Amino acid sequence: MPLTVLGDKDVNRILHSFTRDDILELQQSLADALHWYSTSNDANDCCSDFQPERTHLKRKDGSTTLFMPASALTGQGVKVVSIVPPDANASAAGLPALAENMSIGSDQSSVSSPRSSMSIASTTGSITPTSPSGTTSSAASINTTNTGQTSISSAPPPPAPSVSTIRGSLTLLDSLGNTTGLINAEEVTAFRTALASTMLLKKRQSVHDLTVFGAGKQAYWHIRLAMLLRPGEIHHLNIVTRNFDTARACIMRLYNPQPEDPNYMNAIGDKYNSKMKANLLTPMHTEYERLLKEYVRAANVIFCTTPSSSPLFPASYLTNPEGRKKGRYIACIGSYKPHMVELHPDILRNAVAPHHEHRHHHKRQKEGGAVIVDTVSGCLKEAGEVIQAKLLPDQVVELGELFMLKREAASKAAAKGVKVDGGCNFQDNSGLLEWLTRGNVIYKSVGLGLMDVVVGNELIRMARERGIGTTIENF
Repeated sequence: MPLTVLGDKDVNRILHSFTRDDILELQQSLADALHWYSTSNDANDCCSDFQPERTHLKRKDGSTTLFMPASALTGQGVKVVSIVPPDANASAAGLPALAENMSIGSDQSSVSSPRSSMSIASTTGSITPTSPSGTTSSAASINTTNTGQTSISSAPPPPAPSVSTIRGSLTLLDSLGNTTGLINAEEVTAFRTALASTMLLKKRQSVHDLTVFGAGKQAYWHIRLAMLLRPGEIHHLNIVTRNFDTARACIMRLYNPQPEDPNYMNAIGDKYNSKMKANLLTPMHTEYERLLKEYVRAANVIFCTTPSSSPLFPASYLTNPEGRKKGRYIACIGSYKPHMVELHPDILRNAVAPHHEHRHHHKRQKEGGAVIVDTVSGCLKEAGEVIQAKLLPDQVVELGELFMLKREAASKAAAKGVKVDGGCNFQDNSGLLEWLTRGNVIYKSVGLGLMDVVVGNELIRMARERGIGTTIENF
């Protein structure tokens, strides 16, 4: 039995070759697995009854090692990753805590400090940090000319930002226990998380404004897959993060992910032909709080990808009458421990609370009465937002359960002779369909080993077809 080994460069090469059709095909494979995971039918190996709980090892140096075993239809696998957190000061709050964030029982005080200004990307595509007086800083600048050329100038780089580091590997086995694949897990983890998060993005009515918290690998893959799945529809990309250089690198990577390959064709297109305007916001901006509120309120889609221990923005931005006028899709994937929160618990409580339409005279988007999760058991134990909001098991619904409803609706439609296209279709429940496409939808993920195995097996298959990686025969 051959063993295929994929290093980080091999994984990147395969992942960045994916087109929109490839992503849709992968999402269908993942949807199938999540469907079987949520059926609780012991007739298949994807069932949640056959999925061991992940375990973690906390080391003296502050790092955490996660062991994530999983069983799939075609075999088993285990991912082992070590997470090295940023320094204590940086991890205390993913972004500065605003006064309104302090109402969740934390004894933290709001962060206040002198702020210099950092400008947002202009309509010409330039990204330039500025000093408080408005003059151009000598730290770094990127300017795009009308000819499509990009010039980069920089002074000695500032100290490296404090970011958490994930290292590890994914081992795959067939149904007989033979080891078939060994994959560097760093990029795969971010990719498979984004693959699941963006499943509900396909049928959203509008994705015009996208706001992302964080600028690491998770943020990168969420942005990239959103651009692939909704080509030309995202007009404003707002990245909110602590470090400007990290956000700038994220944007540059989107349009030049394989700089060592001169023949690489980028599936999301060329930067200079893009209509998307990128705005980069850091806490150093003198109008940080005003712009933060503006970007959150304007967003059709919000991705939260930071290991924050305090809410990234006040709950009132989304829960007061003005904030509830627009339906949004919000995916939170950065927090994975009970003390971590990206969304204020009040936002989740508002999402599951019963609403009586006749009592509200202002325009308000539909709430679904539940928070969507990747795994109910995992989120009730590990998701800080779910735990601190004190949500009950019947207030969370697994992504796989939605796919069950979709298949039931498709089956009924087929029986009536109605043709059903791909994506979320719930013709027999217009309220559910309206919620998923127009309403306020919150998706919370803490990670599921099954996702790694499904995506990992697809990567091994593609690697062997394309001759990528190292294959050891008769392993």
